[in-house]
Amino acid sequence: MTSNSPLRVCYFGTYRENYSRNQMMIAGLRLNGVIVTECHQTLWHGIEDRVRVVSGEWIKPSFWWRMVSVYWQLINSYLRMGDYDILVVGYPGQFDIFLARILSWLNHRPLVWDIFMSIYLISVERGLDKQNKLAVYLLHFVERIAVKLPDLLILDTSEYVRWFTQNYGVRSECFRLVPTGADDRIFTPLPQKTALDGKFRIVYYGTFIPNHGILYITEAARLLKNEPMIEFELIGKGPELLKAQQFAVENQLKNINFIGWMEKDRLIQEIGRADICLGAFGTTPQSLMTIQNKIYESLAMKKALISGDSPAIRHELTHGEHIYLCERANGRSLADAIMVLWKDPILRERIAINGYELFIKNFDLFNNGKRFKNHIQEFVK
Repeated sequence: MTSNSPLRVCYFGTYRENYSRNQMMIAGLRLNGVIVTECHQTLWHGIEDRVRVVSGEWIKPSFWWRMVSVYWQLINSYLRMGDYDILVVGYPGQFDIFLARILSWLNHRPLVWDIFMSIYLISVERGLDKQNKLAVYLLHFVERIAVKLPDLLILDTSEYVRWFTQNYGVRSECFRLVPTGADDRIFTPLPQKTALDGKFRIVYYGTFIPNHGILYITEAARLLKNEPMIEFELIGKGPELLKAQQFAVENQLKNINFIGWMEKDRLIQEIGRADICLGAFGTTPQSLMTIQNKIYESLAMKKALISGDSPAIRHELTHGEHIYLCERANGRSLADAIMVLWKDPILRERIAINGYELFIKNFDLFNNGKRFKNHIQEFVK
């Protein structure tokens, strides 16, 4: 490429095209003048599909036929593409990276992988190693080789970089950071409306996975059940939803509303009605090493936010200024944090405003895209 021509990126693989990380990385590059051409084929059909494969379907001929068919189509799509400056593999790309490495070598182009998270670690945290030890072992084996192949790896936090260097022996110099951020085309501040019933609303939304620490949220609700004006709304579904519902029934909690997963437009409205949004409170490695989407999305919507403390969060956000932190795995600490913000509306508003201003300055689509572009340009001759 010449100094005046725009950077051309081939975004490659079977990545989850509807997953927010991939959508934001592509949009951020485009906002910064990068020409992004997507070379994509769908391999996975949702989380349940991936869980079924790891749990045992990977040995079935139908799965391997699907793999061959999808990668054949991906190769054909690649061959029809025009020239580009750099090949980027989207998340997750643990299998794509092997084909991408061959293609990038043949075309004499650098290879970048937005690895974002370890799917081996996610599998262990979801207990899939107990269902099929061999499949998760093979996943670990594949991931260990895969991370050595790209010229550059992208992650969201330095804590996650440390995990990869310790577990797979990858040099820290091979990584660059692009925070998770939020899509500020969608997550934007809404006018705060006073609830007609006068309730103080605490909103969690997500996939009810262990690293979110749902049971600590329900414990906080139990401790606050005698505060009739405080109400919890738990939006979504996932593996720990049933446990949370059972806990609410056993403790006769009238202050929790379980709301199923909803379309994004409606979800935005529900977040807009919240007085406080909740982050993550679990103690899994994944939870401690990342800053979850919902944290950045709450900042983008100018909401007061409570989350469990971690080095990853403190690296980007300041307690009492941009976010209110409490102890992880501790329902009492969360309940105390809620009471502090309920009784101090000035503090609550300051956190919301400061968090939003920091988001606009550092973590919106444009700024994240600029980081990403600068990182990959290092490898373009």
